[in-house]
Amino acid sequence: MSVVSNPKLLEKYLSLDQGNSVQIEYVWIDGFNNLRSKTKTVNKVPTSAAELSEWNYDGSSTGQAEGHDSDVLIQPVALFNDPFRGGNNKFVLCETFNPDGTPHKTNYRNACKKIMDAHADSKPWFGLEQEYMFMDCDTEKPYGWPKHGFPEAQGKYYCGVGAGKIYGRDIVEAHYRACLYAGIKISGVNAEVAPGQFEFQVGPCEGIEGGDHLWAARYLLERVAEDFGVAVTIHPKPVKGDWNGAGCHTNFSTLEMRQEGGIVAIEKAIKNMSKRHMEHIAVYGEDNDQRLTGRHETGHIGTFNYGVANRGASIRIPRHVGKEGKGYLEDRRPASNIDPYRVTGIIVESTFWPEN
Repeated sequence: MSVVSNPKLLEKYLSLDQGNSVQIEYVWIDGFNNLRSKTKTVNKVPTSAAELSEWNYDGSSTGQAEGHDSDVLIQPVALFNDPFRGGNNKFVLCETFNPDGTPHKTNYRNACKKIMDAHADSKPWFGLEQEYMFMDCDTEKPYGWPKHGFPEAQGKYYCGVGAGKIYGRDIVEAHYRACLYAGIKISGVNAEVAPGQFEFQVGPCEGIEGGDHLWAARYLLERVAEDFGVAVTIHPKPVKGDWNGAGCHTNFSTLEMRQEGGIVAIEKAIKNMSKRHMEHIAVYGEDNDQRLTGRHETGHIGTFNYGVANRGASIRIPRHVGKEGKGYLEDRRPASNIDPYRVTGIIVESTFWPEN
């Protein structure tokens, strides 16, 4: 069941003067790789996350603590404009910490930030392609699908235009504009291969910003879809059978790769990643074996390969990159439900893995 937002009624209250008070939505990642949030009032407009105070929440209700010692601390790290409240109001992405100040075991940003800082001189850039599917809360089937049976087979939906091909464009457009307002580096959107399936792209982002902006965009997607009374799933195989799964293809480059002759650095990074294939797979998303079958534009989860313009490869070198001899690589293995901090972190780590 879902409840659709009533924007006219809500506007009556959101238009009220809030004086010098500012509402800050604290957003964090829970123990199930989902997002949670709650609101705090502050008395001045923050210009950075560092100006906001630490807070806490009940970790026993989020899969992150036991009831007898349930406080988990949240530290603001990335600040954005709030598209739902508008004005000077903000939302802030937070890291989670134990009461003793150590990173919580579900806090993957902390370790990722150390990796990015260690290799900051290499200027690592990321472009993340987040695929997802809208779900009907009443039928528990993909949004726009018939209550009984299935829609037409795949073929007409990818980048489709027109009724009967696209289900949920209003939500996609609302999310896109919300991201732009928030200051998220969203670079595009498109309808995907299965009906009711879409993708948005974040980037290019440098270092830790890639994970921050993807999580922030996910938060806005959930909130926007909530207004429409529609659910979102980022499961890598939301519908069993002959339907495309969902990934989060991760485009990556360093300064060396983007310069003349950079293809040498690209191929070296791919070689390093090939040696740690299963280590990458271990952090590339739950249930990814349901998606990486060697079908539906994927490589097989148990093998590693790469190639120019090959969408069935583990890693693809775009055709123009191969032609120009510089640019970036596309890791096609990550699932849609990844924690981007784990993925971007291991990609950088493997790229600069010491040779034996």
